[in-house]
Amino acid sequence: MAGKASVTRAGGSVSDVRVAVIGAGFGGVAAASYLTRNGFVNFRVFERASGAGGVWHQNTYPGAEVDTFSDWYSYKFKAHDWPKPHSPQPVLEAYINEAIDDLGMRGKFEFNSDVVRVAWNDARRTYAVELADGRSGEFNVVVSAVGLFNTPNYPKWSEGISFRGPAFHASRWEHEHDLRGKRVAVVGAGSTGAQIVTAIAPEVGHLFVFQRDPTWVLQKNDEWYSTEERRSRRNRYVYQWGRLRHAYAEQRRFFSGELFLAGSKKNLAESEAAQAYIERALGDAPDLKEAVTPAHPFFAKRNIKADGYYETLRRHNVTFVRSEVVDTSQDAVIDASGNSYEVDVIIMATGYQAADYLHGIDVIGRSGLSLHEYWESVGGPEAFLGMTVPRFPNFYMLYGPNTNIGQIVFDLETQSRYLVRDLKRMRRSGARALEVRETANRLYNSWLQSRLSRTIWVGTKNYHKSTTGKLVVPFPRASIQYWAMTRLFRTIAHKAV
Repeated sequence: MAGKASVTRAGGSVSDVRVAVIGAGFGGVAAASYLTRNGFVNFRVFERASGAGGVWHQNTYPGAEVDTFSDWYSYKFKAHDWPKPHSPQPVLEAYINEAIDDLGMRGKFEFNSDVVRVAWNDARRTYAVELADGRSGEFNVVVSAVGLFNTPNYPKWSEGISFRGPAFHASRWEHEHDLRGKRVAVVGAGSTGAQIVTAIAPEVGHLFVFQRDPTWVLQKNDEWYSTEERRSRRNRYVYQWGRLRHAYAEQRRFFSGELFLAGSKKNLAESEAAQAYIERALGDAPDLKEAVTPAHPFFAKRNIKADGYYETLRRHNVTFVRSEVVDTSQDAVIDASGNSYEVDVIIMATGYQAADYLHGIDVIGRSGLSLHEYWESVGGPEAFLGMTVPRFPNFYMLYGPNTNIGQIVFDLETQSRYLVRDLKRMRRSGARALEVRETANRLYNSWLQSRLSRTIWVGTKNYHKSTTGKLVVPFPRASIQYWAMTRLFRTIAHKAV
C-alpha cells in the first residue's frame, strides 16, 4: 500500500468500494470471502503477523487445538477432511490458508502490516488507514477483525523479571528451548494451561502447575477418525449432517439463556456432569479433587474441554500448586504463600486482554471523536449488535463487544453477510456512508446489559468485564438469535450520513 488510493463516488460500480480489513484470522478471511463472492474485490487485508490464521497462526504451543467440533468450527462455504473431531492448530491454520487460496485472494493480503490508526475524514467520507511502518491509504469502509485473543495478558511480576532462564507467554511460544528433562513451571490452569500441561508432562523432568482459581473441566472424548470414517465424511451430505447436528445441539443448549443463570436446572445439570468427571478422575485423591473443584457456577468462567488433564495432574513428575505466582528469583518462582520452586523454564498461560477491544489501534470518527474515549464515556466497549458505533460511519467490527456467543465462525459469517448487505444498500441508494442511529445503539445495549445483569458472569472474576466491571464480552443467548437480530434490525438501525 503506497500513497493514497482512489475514492469511491456515489453511483460507482460495486468493485469501486474500497475496503480495509484488519486481521487475517477466521474473521478477516470470512469478511474477505464474502466481499469476494459478492463482487467487492477492491479490498486489502492487513495482518500484523507474518501469515494468516490469527490465533491459529500465533498459538503454536504443544497441544494447541480447538475445543469446538471442527465440523461446526468452520466456514459454511468450505467443508474439510478433518482428522479428528477437535482439530489441532496446524490443521486449522492450513484450513484458513486454503480458504484464502480457494478464492484466489492471496494477493489481497498484506502481512507484517500493523494498523495503528484509522481516522475518518468528514469532507471526503473516507478513512485514512495508517500502518506502524509509516504507510497509509484511503478507504471507504474499514472492518476490524482483530478478534478477542490477540493481546497477551502478562502478569505484573513478569515486568522487570529477575529470572535467568527462558520465560515466555504461551501464545508467543519459544520453540528453540528443549524442555526434555527440564523443571518447568506452567503458570495458569485455564484452557491453554490444561492443553500445555497434558502435552509436555511426559517429556519434562518435573512440571509445576500453578492454579490461581479452578474452573470446570469437560471431557472431549476425542479420538482420531479412522480411515473408514474419513472416507465416509468426505460425502458432503454426511458432512453437512454432522455440522447440522452439532449446530442444533449448541443452539438448543443456549437458546433460553437458562444455562447462564445461577441455580437454574440446566446450569446445575451441567455442573453435576462436570463434578461427576472430577469424581471419576480424582475420587481417590481427595486433596487434588478439592483443589480443582470450582466454587463458581458452571460457565461463569470459560470452561476447559480436555482429555487427560486431571489424569496428568496425578503423574509422579507433576506438582500441582493451589496458589498463584507473585514473584520470581533468579532460578525460581515464588507463590502467594511465599513458597519458592526452583525451575529452569517459566511458561505463562495467563490468557489475553480480551475485554480491551482494538488494543493498540486508534480509531477516530466524525468530528475527531476517539472510539476509546467514547467507550470510556459509556463505561466500557459497546456497539450495536457488536458491530457498529454511532459517529463512526462505515466502520464495522467482527467479534466486537458482546459477540462471544458460542459458535464464533458461524457468527463471523453472520457479521460478514451483514457488512455486505450494507455495502449493497450503499450502492443502491448512492449513499457514501452509513452509521448506526444513537437511539438504536442505546436501546440495544440497554436491553443487552439488562439481560447480562442477571447472569452468572456478574459475580465471578473472569475476562468478560472491562475495568469498570461492565460485561463487554458475552452475549446471553444463542447464535441463531443473534443471527435473527442482524436480519431484523439492520435497515431501521442505520442511517445515511
